Amino acid sequence: MAPRFGVSDFVAITNQTLEYAFPLVEVEGEVASFKVNQGKFVFFDLKDDQASIGCFMMLFQLRVPIEDGMKVVVTASPKLTQWGKFSLTVKSIRPSGEGSIKKSFELLKAKLEKEGLFSPERKRLLPKIPRHIGVISSTQAAGYADFIKILNDRWGGLRVDVASVAVQGSEAPDQIIRALNYFNTQDELPEVIVLIRGGGSADDLSAFNDEQLVRAIAASRVPVLTGIGHETDTSLCDLAADVRAATPSNAAQILVPNKQDIIRQSKMQVQMLVPQILGIVERFEQKIEGRVEEAADATQRRLDQYRRYLAQTQRLLAQFDPQRVLERGYALVRGTMGPGEVIEIELARAIIKAKVESYEQK
Repeated sequence: MAPRFGVSDFVAITNQTLEYAFPLVEVEGEVASFKVNQGKFVFFDLKDDQASIGCFMMLFQLRVPIEDGMKVVVTASPKLTQWGKFSLTVKSIRPSGEGSIKKSFELLKAKLEKEGLFSPERKRLLPKIPRHIGVISSTQAAGYADFIKILNDRWGGLRVDVASVAVQGSEAPDQIIRALNYFNTQDELPEVIVLIRGGGSADDLSAFNDEQLVRAIAASRVPVLTGIGHETDTSLCDLAADVRAATPSNAAQILVPNKQDIIRQSKMQVQMLVPQILGIVERFEQKIEGRVEEAADATQRRLDQYRRYLAQTQRLLAQFDPQRVLERGYALVRGTMGPGEVIEIELARAIIKAKVESYEQK
C-alpha cells in the first residue's frame, strides 16, 4: 500500500530526502532570465538543450558578475518549495568555459575600474629591502617552493610569516580574504604581503577574479605584491595589487635584490671611491700645508715687527742713558746748592767734590 502524506508533509519529507541524498550538488548550465529583486534576491534559470531549472540565491553570495547566455557552475542545495516548484538554492557560482569566464572577467573589470580600484595613483611602493613579509599561498604548491628558494638564495635572513590557503576552487577566495585580514590586524604589521600561485587554466585561476577578494586587496593597509600564474595571465587581483609580478619566482626577484649583485656593486663603488677619497685627502693636505705656511709667514712678519719695535725702543732708551749723556761732555751735580755747601760732580770718567763759593738763581 502506497504511503499517504499531507502536502506540507510531503514537501518536508522530500526536502529531507534531498538533503540526505544531495546536501550539495554542482550543476553546470547556461544562465537565462537573470534578475535581481529588491536589491538582495537573485533569480535565474539554469538550462541546457533539454531541461531548465530555477535557481535562487542572495545577492551578497554573488561574487562574480553573470548575465544571460553565460555558462556557469553553481554549487547549490536542491529544494522543493511550498508551492511545489523544484529549485536550486545556490551557495556559490562561477563561470565555466573560456567564453563565460572572459565575459565575467570583463564585466567585473569594467565595474571596478570605474570605481578607481585599479588606479595607478592609489598604488604604493614596496619597501626596498623588507625585513618582515607575509606570504599567502598553498604551501604544497610548486610556486610557493620556487618563491621561498629564490627568496633565500637572493637575500635570506628575512622573517617570513605564511598563511597556507587554497588557491583554487570555491573556498579559495574566502580563505585568502581571511589571510589578508589576519596580516592586516597584527600588532606588528608585515612590510609587504605577497599573494602567489603557480600556473593553471583559466578556471583554476578564476578564484583571483572574485570581487570581494579584489576589494580586500585594494583595501589592505599593507602593500600587496601578487605573483599569480604565468607571465601571460592577468587577474583582477593583479590589477588591484600595488605591484604585479609575472610569476611567483619573479615576485621573489622583485621583493629583494640579489646579495651577490649588491656585493659586486659595493666592491665597484669602493674601488671607485678610493681614488676620490685619496684625492680629497691630498687636496686637504695641500690646503693644510698652505695654511700652515701662511700662518708661519704671518708669525714671522709679526716677529720681525716686534724686533723692529724692540730695536727702536732700545735705541730710544739708549739715548736717555745717563752714561751716554756724560760721555757727550755733560756732568751730573748732586747736593744742596748754596754758598759753602759741598756738592758732587759726576763726569764720564771721574767724580769731583767741590765747595760752592756762590750761588744765584738763573
